[in-house]
Amino acid sequence: MKPFMDRDFLLETDTAKRLFHDVAEHQPLVDYHCHIPPREVYEDRRFANLTEVWLGGKQPDGSYFGDHYKWRLMRSNGVSEDYVTGDKPAYKRYLKFVEALEKAIGNPMVHWCNLELRQFFGVDKPLTVANAKEIWDTCADKLQNDPALTVRGIIRRANVAMIGTTDDPVDTLEWHAKLAADTSFPVKVCPSFRPDKAINIQKPGFAEYIARLAKSVGRDSLPAVADVCAALTERLDFFVKMGCRASDHGLDCIPFRPADASAVDAVYAKALRGEAVTTEESEQYQTAILLHLGRSYHSRNVAMQLHYSCYRNANERLFAALGPDTGFDMIAQTSCGVQLARYLSALDRTGECPKTILYSLNGVDNDMLGTLIGCFQGTEVPGKLQLGSAWWFMDTKSGMENQMRSLASLGLLGNFVGMLTDSRSFLSYARHDYFRRIFCNLVGNWVENGEYPADDAALRRIVEGVSYRNAARYFGL
Repeated sequence: MKPFMDRDFLLETDTAKRLFHDVAEHQPLVDYHCHIPPREVYEDRRFANLTEVWLGGKQPDGSYFGDHYKWRLMRSNGVSEDYVTGDKPAYKRYLKFVEALEKAIGNPMVHWCNLELRQFFGVDKPLTVANAKEIWDTCADKLQNDPALTVRGIIRRANVAMIGTTDDPVDTLEWHAKLAADTSFPVKVCPSFRPDKAINIQKPGFAEYIARLAKSVGRDSLPAVADVCAALTERLDFFVKMGCRASDHGLDCIPFRPADASAVDAVYAKALRGEAVTTEESEQYQTAILLHLGRSYHSRNVAMQLHYSCYRNANERLFAALGPDTGFDMIAQTSCGVQLARYLSALDRTGECPKTILYSLNGVDNDMLGTLIGCFQGTEVPGKLQLGSAWWFMDTKSGMENQMRSLASLGLLGNFVGMLTDSRSFLSYARHDYFRRIFCNLVGNWVENGEYPADDAALRRIVEGVSYRNAARYFGL
Protein backbone atom coordinates (compact mmCIF):
# COMPACT_ATOMS: atom_id res chain seq x y z
CA MET A 1 0.00 0.00 0.00
CA LYS A 2 1.29 3.44 -0.92
CA PRO A 3 1.58 6.03 1.88
CA PHE A 4 -0.90 8.91 1.85
CA MET A 5 0.29 11.79 -0.36
CA ASP A 6 4.02 11.06 -0.15
CA ARG A 7 6.74 12.73 -2.22
CA ASP A 8 5.63 10.78 -5.30
CA PHE A 9 1.90 11.42 -4.83
CA LEU A 10 0.02 10.74 -8.11
CA LEU A 11 3.27 9.88 -9.91
CA GLU A 12 2.92 6.28 -11.05
CA THR A 13 6.01 5.77 -13.21
CA ASP A 14 9.72 6.53 -13.05
CA THR A 15 9.32 8.90 -16.01
CA ALA A 16 6.54 10.81 -14.25
CA LYS A 17 8.61 11.12 -11.09
CA ARG A 18 11.63 12.39 -13.01
CA LEU A 19 9.61 14.91 -15.02
CA PHE A 20 7.89 16.29 -11.93
CA HIS A 21 10.81 16.41 -9.50
CA ASP A 22 13.49 17.49 -11.98
CA VAL A 23 11.43 19.86 -14.12
CA ALA A 24 7.84 20.78 -13.27
CA GLU A 25 8.27 21.24 -9.52
CA HIS A 26 10.79 24.05 -9.98
CA GLN A 27 8.96 26.14 -12.58
CA PRO A 28 7.53 29.56 -11.68
CA LEU A 29 3.77 29.81 -11.55
CA VAL A 30 1.48 31.95 -13.72
CA ASP A 31 -1.94 32.20 -12.08
CA TYR A 32 -3.60 34.04 -14.93
CA HIS A 33 -7.19 33.84 -13.63
CA CYS A 34 -8.18 34.17 -9.99
CA HIS A 35 -10.39 36.20 -7.65
CA ILE A 36 -8.00 37.30 -4.91
CA PRO A 37 -8.28 40.91 -3.69
CA PRO A 38 -5.31 43.02 -4.88
CA ARG A 39 -5.73 45.23 -1.82
CA GLU A 40 -4.74 42.32 0.42
CA VAL A 41 -1.60 41.79 -1.66
CA TYR A 42 -0.63 45.46 -1.41
CA GLU A 43 -1.34 45.65 2.32
CA ASP A 44 0.42 42.30 2.82
CA ARG A 45 -2.39 40.96 4.95
CA ARG A 46 -1.58 38.59 7.76
CA PHE A 47 -4.21 35.97 8.55
CA ALA A 48 -4.80 34.96 12.15
CA ASN A 49 -5.85 31.35 11.60
CA LEU A 50 -6.94 28.73 9.08
CA THR A 51 -10.56 29.85 9.22
CA GLU A 52 -9.63 33.27 7.91
CA VAL A 53 -7.48 31.95 5.09
CA TRP A 54 -9.70 28.96 4.19
CA LEU A 55 -13.31 29.85 4.94
CA GLY A 56 -13.53 33.65 4.98
CA GLY A 57 -17.02 34.96 5.65
CA LYS A 58 -18.99 38.17 5.80
CA GLN A 59 -17.13 41.31 4.75
CA PRO A 60 -17.54 44.85 6.16
CA ASP A 61 -19.66 45.83 3.13
CA GLY A 62 -22.12 43.02 3.85
CA SER A 63 -20.97 40.74 1.03
CA TYR A 64 -19.47 37.29 1.54
CA PHE A 65 -15.96 36.31 0.44
CA GLY A 66 -14.30 32.95 0.81
CA ASP A 67 -13.71 29.57 -0.77
CA HIS A 68 -17.15 28.40 -1.85
CA TYR A 69 -15.74 24.95 -2.68
CA LYS A 70 -15.29 24.50 1.09
CA TRP A 71 -18.66 26.05 1.90
CA ARG A 72 -20.41 23.54 -0.36
CA LEU A 73 -18.57 20.67 1.34
CA MET A 74 -19.76 21.82 4.76
CA ARG A 75 -23.35 22.24 3.61
CA SER A 76 -23.22 18.71 2.18
CA ASN A 77 -22.43 17.54 5.71
CA GLY A 78 -25.53 19.21 7.12
CA VAL A 79 -23.63 22.11 8.70
CA SER A 80 -25.79 25.14 9.48
CA GLU A 81 -25.01 28.37 7.66
CA ASP A 82 -23.85 30.19 10.79
CA TYR A 83 -20.81 27.88 10.79
CA VAL A 84 -20.32 28.00 7.01
CA THR A 85 -20.39 31.74 6.33
CA GLY A 86 -21.67 33.02 9.66
CA ASP A 87 -20.23 34.41 12.85
CA LYS A 88 -19.66 31.31 14.95
CA PRO A 89 -16.23 31.20 16.65
CA ALA A 90 -13.39 30.66 14.20
CA TYR A 91 -12.16 27.37 15.66
CA LYS A 92 -15.63 25.86 15.71
CA ARG A 93 -16.15 26.80 12.05
CA TYR A 94 -12.81 25.21 11.17
CA LEU A 95 -13.69 22.05 13.10
CA LYS A 96 -16.99 21.75 11.22
CA PHE A 97 -15.03 21.93 7.99
CA VAL A 98 -12.56 19.25 9.14
CA GLU A 99 -15.48 16.99 10.08
CA ALA A 100 -16.78 17.31 6.53
CA LEU A 101 -13.31 16.86 5.05
CA GLU A 102 -12.92 13.48 6.77
CA LYS A 103 -15.89 12.22 4.72
CA ALA A 104 -14.65 13.70 1.45
CA ILE A 105 -12.95 10.56 0.12
CA GLY A 106 -12.49 10.94 -3.63
CA ASN A 107 -12.91 14.73 -3.47
CA PRO A 108 -9.90 16.85 -4.52
CA MET A 109 -10.47 19.05 -1.48
CA VAL A 110 -8.72 16.36 0.61
CA HIS A 111 -5.65 16.66 -1.61
CA TRP A 112 -5.74 20.45 -1.90
CA CYS A 113 -5.96 21.06 1.85
CA ASN A 114 -3.22 18.60 2.70
CA LEU A 115 -0.96 19.97 -0.04
CA GLU A 116 -1.50 23.48 1.35
CA LEU A 117 -0.70 22.36 4.88
CA ARG A 118 2.48 20.68 3.68
CA GLN A 119 3.67 23.42 1.31
CA PHE A 120 3.05 26.43 3.50
CA PHE A 121 3.14 25.10 7.08
CA GLY A 122 5.35 22.02 6.93
CA VAL A 123 2.54 19.81 8.26
CA ASP A 124 3.29 16.29 7.01
CA LYS A 125 0.40 14.40 8.61
CA PRO A 126 -3.15 14.09 7.23
CA LEU A 127 -5.65 16.56 8.67
CA THR A 128 -8.27 14.72 10.74
CA VAL A 129 -10.71 15.51 13.51
CA ALA A 130 -8.33 13.78 15.94
CA ASN A 131 -5.41 16.12 15.18
CA ALA A 132 -7.43 19.17 14.15
CA LYS A 133 -6.54 21.16 17.28
CA GLU A 134 -2.83 20.39 16.98
CA ILE A 135 -2.77 21.49 13.34
CA TRP A 136 -4.90 24.56 14.10
CA ASP A 137 -2.42 25.67 16.77
CA THR A 138 0.62 25.00 14.56
CA CYS A 139 -0.81 26.95 11.64
CA ALA A 140 -2.13 29.80 13.79
CA ASP A 141 1.30 30.27 15.34
CA LYS A 142 2.98 30.40 11.93
CA LEU A 143 0.33 32.64 10.40
CA GLN A 144 0.67 35.12 13.24
CA ASN A 145 4.44 35.03 13.68
CA ASP A 146 6.29 33.66 10.65
CA PRO A 147 7.49 36.63 8.54
CA ALA A 148 7.22 34.44 5.44
CA LEU A 149 3.50 33.73 5.90
CA THR A 150 1.94 37.07 5.12
CA VAL A 151 0.08 37.28 1.81
CA ARG A 152 3.20 38.38 -0.03
CA GLY A 153 5.25 35.71 1.69
CA ILE A 154 2.76 33.03 0.62
CA ILE A 155 2.95 34.27 -2.97
CA ARG A 156 6.76 34.26 -2.91
CA ARG A 157 6.88 30.79 -1.35
CA ALA A 158 4.66 29.49 -4.13
CA ASN A 159 7.13 30.88 -6.72
CA VAL A 160 4.44 32.98 -8.42
CA ALA A 161 5.52 35.09 -11.39
CA MET A 162 2.16 36.63 -12.30
CA ILE A 163 -1.34 36.93 -10.86
CA GLY A 164 -4.31 37.85 -13.02
CA THR A 165 -7.09 39.24 -10.84
CA THR A 166 -10.70 39.75 -11.94
CA ASP A 167 -11.79 43.38 -12.14
CA ASP A 168 -14.86 45.31 -13.24
CA PRO A 169 -14.41 48.02 -15.93
CA VAL A 170 -15.54 50.69 -13.48
CA ASP A 171 -12.88 49.73 -10.93
CA THR A 172 -10.34 52.49 -10.20
CA LEU A 173 -7.54 49.88 -9.98
CA GLU A 174 -5.97 51.89 -7.18
CA TRP A 175 -4.44 48.81 -5.55
CA HIS A 176 -2.95 47.66 -8.84
CA ALA A 177 -1.40 51.10 -9.26
CA LYS A 178 0.12 50.92 -5.78
CA LEU A 179 1.47 47.42 -6.43
CA ALA A 180 2.96 48.47 -9.76
CA ALA A 181 4.78 51.32 -8.00
CA ASP A 182 6.11 49.05 -5.24
CA THR A 183 9.53 47.88 -6.45
CA SER A 184 9.99 45.71 -3.35
CA PHE A 185 7.46 43.18 -4.65
CA PRO A 186 8.52 41.75 -8.04
CA VAL A 187 5.41 39.64 -8.75
CA LYS A 188 3.21 41.07 -11.50
CA VAL A 189 -0.36 41.57 -10.26
CA CYS A 190 -2.33 42.33 -13.41
CA PRO A 191 -5.96 43.43 -13.66
CA SER A 192 -8.22 41.42 -15.96
CA PHE A 193 -11.10 43.14 -17.74
CA ARG A 194 -14.44 41.54 -16.69
CA PRO A 195 -17.30 43.45 -18.41
CA ASP A 196 -20.13 40.99 -17.67
CA LYS A 197 -22.43 43.61 -16.14
CA ALA A 198 -22.26 45.72 -19.29
CA ILE A 199 -23.07 42.69 -21.45
CA ASN A 200 -25.82 40.95 -19.46
CA ILE A 201 -28.63 43.25 -20.57
CA GLN A 202 -31.24 40.68 -19.54
CA LYS A 203 -30.21 40.60 -15.88
CA PRO A 204 -31.38 42.83 -13.01
CA GLY A 205 -29.37 45.98 -12.38
CA PHE A 206 -28.30 46.54 -15.99
CA ALA A 207 -29.52 50.15 -16.24
CA GLU A 208 -27.95 51.04 -12.90
CA TYR A 209 -24.65 49.56 -14.01
CA ILE A 210 -24.67 51.53 -17.27
CA ALA A 211 -25.04 54.69 -15.18
CA ARG A 212 -21.92 53.68 -13.21
CA LEU A 213 -20.04 52.96 -16.44
CA ALA A 214 -20.99 56.41 -17.76
CA LYS A 215 -19.76 58.04 -14.56
CA SER A 216 -16.44 56.16 -14.81
CA VAL A 217 -15.72 57.91 -18.12
CA GLY A 218 -16.98 61.31 -17.00
CA ARG A 219 -20.33 61.22 -18.77
CA ASP A 220 -23.86 61.76 -17.50
CA SER A 221 -25.30 59.00 -19.66
CA LEU A 222 -24.59 56.57 -22.49
CA PRO A 223 -27.60 57.06 -24.78
CA ALA A 224 -26.67 54.58 -27.53
CA VAL A 225 -24.85 51.26 -27.89
CA ALA A 226 -21.99 53.06 -29.65
CA ASP A 227 -21.55 55.10 -26.47
CA VAL A 228 -21.37 51.90 -24.39
CA CYS A 229 -18.72 50.56 -26.77
CA ALA A 230 -16.74 53.80 -26.54
CA ALA A 231 -16.92 53.77 -22.74
CA LEU A 232 -15.75 50.15 -22.57
CA THR A 233 -12.90 50.95 -24.95
CA GLU A 234 -11.82 53.87 -22.79
CA ARG A 235 -11.83 51.70 -19.70
CA LEU A 236 -10.01 48.89 -21.50
CA ASP A 237 -7.28 51.32 -22.50
CA PHE A 238 -6.94 52.32 -18.86
CA PHE A 239 -6.70 48.64 -17.86
CA VAL A 240 -4.01 48.02 -20.50
CA LYS A 241 -2.07 51.01 -19.18
CA MET A 242 -2.28 49.36 -15.75
CA GLY A 243 -0.82 46.09 -17.05
CA CYS A 244 -3.93 44.19 -18.18
CA ARG A 245 -3.07 41.11 -20.21
CA ALA A 246 -6.43 39.35 -20.36
CA SER A 247 -10.15 39.89 -20.34
CA ASP A 248 -12.64 37.49 -18.83
CA HIS A 249 -16.28 36.86 -19.67
CA GLY A 250 -18.63 34.76 -17.56
CA LEU A 251 -21.61 34.11 -19.85
CA ASP A 252 -24.52 31.71 -19.57
CA CYS A 253 -23.83 30.78 -23.19
CA ILE A 254 -22.03 32.41 -26.11
CA PRO A 255 -24.56 34.23 -28.36
CA PHE A 256 -24.27 35.16 -32.00
CA ARG A 257 -27.24 37.03 -33.40
CA PRO A 258 -26.08 40.01 -35.47
CA ALA A 259 -28.51 42.88 -36.05
CA ASP A 260 -28.26 46.37 -37.50
CA ALA A 261 -27.31 49.24 -35.21
CA SER A 262 -30.82 50.72 -35.06
CA ALA A 263 -32.33 47.43 -33.88
CA VAL A 264 -29.66 47.01 -31.21
CA ASP A 265 -30.16 50.60 -30.05
CA ALA A 266 -33.90 49.92 -29.70
CA VAL A 267 -33.21 46.90 -27.49
CA TYR A 268 -30.77 48.92 -25.40
CA ALA A 269 -33.27 51.79 -24.95
CA LYS A 270 -35.89 49.29 -23.87
CA ALA A 271 -33.61 47.87 -21.18
CA LEU A 272 -32.68 51.34 -19.93
CA ARG A 273 -36.39 52.04 -19.42
CA GLY A 274 -36.54 48.99 -17.18
CA GLU A 275 -38.54 46.90 -19.63
CA ALA A 276 -37.91 43.18 -20.04
CA VAL A 277 -36.03 42.13 -23.17
CA THR A 278 -36.53 38.84 -24.96
CA THR A 279 -33.80 36.24 -25.40
CA GLU A 280 -33.51 37.21 -29.07
CA GLU A 281 -33.20 40.90 -28.19
CA SER A 282 -30.60 40.33 -25.48
CA GLU A 283 -28.54 38.21 -27.87
CA GLN A 284 -28.59 40.98 -30.46
CA TYR A 285 -27.19 43.44 -27.93
CA GLN A 286 -24.67 40.98 -26.51
CA THR A 287 -23.40 40.08 -29.98
CA ALA A 288 -22.78 43.73 -30.82
CA ILE A 289 -20.83 44.32 -27.61
CA LEU A 290 -18.85 41.09 -27.88
CA LEU A 291 -17.84 41.80 -31.47
CA HIS A 292 -16.65 45.25 -30.50
CA LEU A 293 -14.71 43.92 -27.53
CA GLY A 294 -13.15 41.05 -29.48
CA ARG A 295 -11.76 43.51 -32.01
CA SER A 296 -10.58 45.79 -29.22
CA TYR A 297 -8.74 42.95 -27.49
CA HIS A 298 -7.04 41.97 -30.73
CA SER A 299 -5.72 45.46 -31.40
CA ARG A 300 -4.35 45.71 -27.86
CA ASN A 301 -2.90 42.16 -27.63
CA VAL A 302 -5.24 41.31 -24.75
CA ALA A 303 -6.22 37.64 -24.44
CA MET A 304 -9.97 36.96 -24.39
CA GLN A 305 -11.23 34.35 -21.92
CA LEU A 306 -14.77 33.04 -22.45
CA HIS A 307 -16.29 31.01 -19.60
CA TYR A 308 -19.75 29.54 -20.15
CA SER A 309 -22.22 26.76 -19.29
CA CYS A 310 -22.78 27.67 -15.65
CA TYR A 311 -26.24 28.05 -14.17
CA ARG A 312 -25.78 30.51 -11.35
CA ASN A 313 -27.65 31.05 -8.08
CA ALA A 314 -29.80 27.93 -8.35
CA ASN A 315 -30.93 28.21 -4.72
CA GLU A 316 -32.97 31.38 -4.89
CA ARG A 317 -33.60 31.56 -1.14
CA LEU A 318 -29.94 31.42 -0.17
CA PHE A 319 -28.88 33.62 -3.07
CA ALA A 320 -31.27 36.26 -1.71
CA ALA A 321 -29.71 35.90 1.73
CA LEU A 322 -26.01 35.67 0.81
CA GLY A 323 -25.60 37.07 -2.70
CA PRO A 324 -23.59 35.74 -5.66
CA ASP A 325 -20.48 33.56 -5.58
CA THR A 326 -21.42 31.85 -2.35
CA GLY A 327 -21.67 28.27 -3.58
CA PHE A 328 -25.07 27.89 -5.24
CA ASP A 329 -24.03 27.49 -8.87
CA MET A 330 -24.14 24.35 -11.01
CA ILE A 331 -23.09 22.92 -14.35
CA ALA A 332 -25.49 23.89 -17.13
CA GLN A 333 -26.27 22.15 -20.39
CA THR A 334 -25.87 24.53 -23.29
CA SER A 335 -25.34 24.00 -26.98
CA CYS A 336 -23.70 27.14 -28.30
CA GLY A 337 -20.74 25.67 -30.18
CA VAL A 338 -22.04 26.81 -33.57
CA GLN A 339 -22.72 30.34 -32.28
CA LEU A 340 -19.23 30.46 -30.77
CA ALA A 341 -17.74 29.36 -34.10
CA ARG A 342 -19.71 32.02 -35.95
CA TYR A 343 -18.58 34.66 -33.47
CA LEU A 344 -14.91 33.75 -33.89
CA SER A 345 -15.35 33.55 -37.66
CA ALA A 346 -16.80 37.06 -37.77
CA LEU A 347 -13.71 38.35 -35.97
CA ASP A 348 -11.37 36.25 -38.09
CA ARG A 349 -12.95 37.49 -41.33
CA THR A 350 -11.43 40.93 -40.76
CA GLY A 351 -8.22 39.64 -39.18
CA GLU A 352 -9.33 40.73 -35.70
CA CYS A 353 -9.68 37.48 -33.77
CA PRO A 354 -7.76 37.89 -30.49
CA LYS A 355 -5.88 35.29 -28.52
CA THR A 356 -8.75 33.33 -27.00
CA ILE A 357 -9.14 30.77 -24.21
CA LEU A 358 -12.41 28.82 -24.20
CA TYR A 359 -13.82 27.17 -21.08
CA SER A 360 -17.04 25.23 -20.70
CA LEU A 361 -18.11 24.14 -17.24
CA ASN A 362 -19.61 21.05 -18.88
CA GLY A 363 -16.94 18.46 -19.69
CA VAL A 364 -19.11 17.15 -22.51
CA ASP A 365 -17.89 20.18 -24.50
CA ASN A 366 -14.17 19.31 -24.34
CA ASP A 367 -14.02 17.56 -27.71
CA MET A 368 -16.19 20.15 -29.41
CA LEU A 369 -13.99 22.97 -28.16
CA GLY A 370 -10.88 20.96 -28.96
CA THR A 371 -11.95 20.81 -32.61
CA LEU A 372 -13.17 24.41 -32.65
CA ILE A 373 -9.85 25.91 -31.59
CA GLY A 374 -8.13 24.15 -34.46
CA CYS A 375 -10.25 26.17 -36.90
CA PHE A 376 -8.92 29.58 -35.80
CA GLN A 377 -5.25 29.20 -34.88
CA GLY A 378 -2.84 31.92 -36.04
CA THR A 379 0.79 32.88 -36.31
CA GLU A 380 0.81 35.50 -33.55
CA VAL A 381 1.64 32.92 -30.88
CA PRO A 382 1.70 29.11 -30.81
CA GLY A 383 -1.65 27.97 -29.44
CA LYS A 384 -3.38 31.28 -30.17
CA LEU A 385 -6.69 29.60 -29.36
CA GLN A 386 -6.68 27.48 -26.22
CA LEU A 387 -8.90 24.83 -24.71
CA GLY A 388 -9.01 26.26 -21.20
CA SER A 389 -7.90 24.20 -18.23
CA ALA A 390 -10.43 22.08 -16.37
CA TRP A 391 -12.49 24.76 -14.68
CA TRP A 392 -14.33 24.97 -11.37
CA PHE A 393 -16.34 21.76 -10.88
CA MET A 394 -14.03 20.04 -13.39
CA ASP A 395 -10.68 20.79 -11.72
CA THR A 396 -10.62 17.29 -10.26
CA LYS A 397 -8.07 14.61 -11.14
CA SER A 398 -10.41 13.00 -13.68
CA GLY A 399 -11.55 16.39 -14.99
CA MET A 400 -7.97 17.54 -15.61
CA GLU A 401 -7.04 14.24 -17.23
CA ASN A 402 -10.08 14.34 -19.50
CA GLN A 403 -9.39 17.93 -20.58
CA MET A 404 -5.73 17.20 -21.34
CA ARG A 405 -6.49 13.94 -23.14
CA SER A 406 -9.01 15.75 -25.30
CA LEU A 407 -6.57 18.54 -26.11
CA ALA A 408 -3.78 16.06 -26.80
CA SER A 409 -5.98 13.97 -29.10
CA LEU A 410 -7.31 16.89 -31.11
CA GLY A 411 -4.60 19.57 -30.95
CA LEU A 412 -1.21 20.29 -29.38
CA LEU A 413 -0.96 19.62 -25.66
CA GLY A 414 2.60 20.93 -25.81
CA ASN A 415 1.28 24.47 -26.42
CA PHE A 416 -1.21 24.38 -23.52
CA VAL A 417 -0.99 27.40 -21.18
CA GLY A 418 -1.68 25.20 -18.18
CA MET A 419 -3.38 25.62 -14.85
CA LEU A 420 -5.13 28.49 -13.08
CA THR A 421 -6.57 28.55 -9.58
CA ASP A 422 -9.83 30.47 -10.24
CA SER A 423 -9.67 30.85 -6.47
CA ARG A 424 -10.44 33.22 -3.63
CA SER A 425 -7.82 31.68 -1.32
CA PHE A 426 -4.14 32.63 -1.25
CA LEU A 427 -3.13 29.12 -0.22
CA SER A 428 -4.68 27.61 -3.34
CA TYR A 429 -1.45 27.97 -5.33
CA ALA A 430 -0.90 24.38 -4.20
CA ARG A 431 -3.43 23.45 -6.89
CA HIS A 432 -0.74 24.14 -9.46
CA ASP A 433 1.35 21.43 -7.78
CA TYR A 434 -1.66 19.10 -8.01
CA PHE A 435 -2.09 19.88 -11.71
CA ARG A 436 1.60 19.42 -12.48
CA ARG A 437 1.63 16.01 -10.81
CA ILE A 438 -1.39 14.91 -12.83
CA PHE A 439 0.12 16.28 -16.04
CA CYS A 440 3.51 14.62 -15.48
CA ASN A 441 1.81 11.34 -14.63
CA LEU A 442 -0.22 11.47 -17.84
CA VAL A 443 2.89 12.16 -19.91
CA GLY A 444 4.91 9.56 -18.03
CA ASN A 445 2.34 6.86 -18.69
CA TRP A 446 2.33 7.65 -22.41
CA VAL A 447 6.13 7.42 -22.53
CA GLU A 448 6.39 4.19 -20.56
CA ASN A 449 3.60 2.66 -22.60
CA GLY A 450 5.61 3.32 -25.77
CA GLU A 451 3.19 5.99 -27.03
CA TYR A 452 5.77 8.81 -27.08
CA PRO A 453 9.58 8.66 -27.39
CA ALA A 454 11.65 8.64 -24.19
CA ASP A 455 13.43 11.77 -25.43
CA ASP A 456 14.47 13.70 -22.33
CA ALA A 457 15.10 16.98 -24.16
CA ALA A 458 11.72 16.95 -25.90
CA LEU A 459 9.90 15.93 -22.73
CA ARG A 460 11.64 18.66 -20.74
CA ARG A 461 10.52 21.27 -23.29
CA ILE A 462 6.94 20.03 -23.08
CA VAL A 463 6.85 19.98 -19.28
CA GLU A 464 8.54 23.37 -18.91
CA GLY A 465 6.12 24.77 -21.47
CA VAL A 466 2.91 23.53 -19.91
CA SER A 467 4.10 24.31 -16.39
CA TYR A 468 5.24 27.87 -17.08
CA ARG A 469 6.80 28.96 -20.37
CA ASN A 470 3.69 28.76 -22.57
CA ALA A 471 1.68 30.97 -20.21
CA ALA A 472 4.60 33.38 -19.83
CA ARG A 473 4.79 33.72 -23.61
CA TYR A 474 1.01 33.92 -24.07
CA PHE A 475 0.56 36.70 -21.51
CA GLY A 476 3.71 38.59 -22.46
CA LEU A 477 5.79 38.16 -19.32
